[in-house]
Amino acid sequence: MPLRVECPPGACVCEREQVLADSAADQRPLLITRQQEQKLIERIGRVDSYADLQHVQKLIHKNVGAELRIAPGPNEVRTVRGIVVVLEERPGLCKKIRQSVPAAVRRRLVERPEIAWAILDAHDLFGAG
Repeated sequence: MPLRVECPPGACVCEREQVLADSAADQRPLLITRQQEQKLIERIGRVDSYADLQHVQKLIHKNVGAELRIAPGPNEVRTVRGIVVVLEERPGLCKKIRQSVPAAVRRRLVERPEIAWAILDAHDLFGAG
């Protein structure tokens, strides 16, 4: 299987060499090529509901081995920027992916505010519990 092209020296802290050197290490993050990353971003751009977003989170966890956490921030949530979106750091997972995936989720939340409201509701911020 093709592996992601190595980042320029000093540009990333993904620990690619350590993952490749350890045969017992989870190598799923290295399998996310630039093309696969673009497909993932496109898939996030097609999310149409909170349930669909949760499905994408499960797919990321299954295929990459990293958790995509989406939750209201610790302060008041007035905009989508108040929602914390983080792709968990994993050895071998490129910094670019850890930035592009949360950015794609934020863009989609801006485009579909009902998904953001569902996130808030799921965390009982609307008092529905």
